[in-house]
Amino acid sequence: MQIEVTCRHGTADADLKAYAELKAQRLVKYYDKIQSIRVLLDASGAGYGCEMLVTVEHMHELVAHTEGPDLHAAIDATVDRLERQLTEHKDRTRHHKGLGPNPHQPSRT
Repeated sequence: MQIEVTCRHGTADADLKAYAELKAQRLVKYYDKIQSIRVLLDASGAGYGCEMLVTVEHMHELVAHTEGPDLHAAIDATVDRLERQLTEHKDRTRHHKGLGPNPHQPSRT
């Protein structure tokens, strides 16, 4: 899996990039078919923003974006959002056999 961390409108120190990479690596335990993760850190005038783009096998990219006054908190919130998206995607793709007969329809005899 490939992780790319970039920063817009400013520079990020090595500790911040390592923190973002560490949090992005946690996403693999929620879905194992991740091909790459791009982390975009943004220092705007009002605060900081973090955007993560996750490329999943046989699907479009999953995107999560969070803004806040602290960059570490924005990274954590973005990872939490992607955890939810990956968990829902995994449930949709892995549980494709159905839940059984519909209890609201009469059965055929």
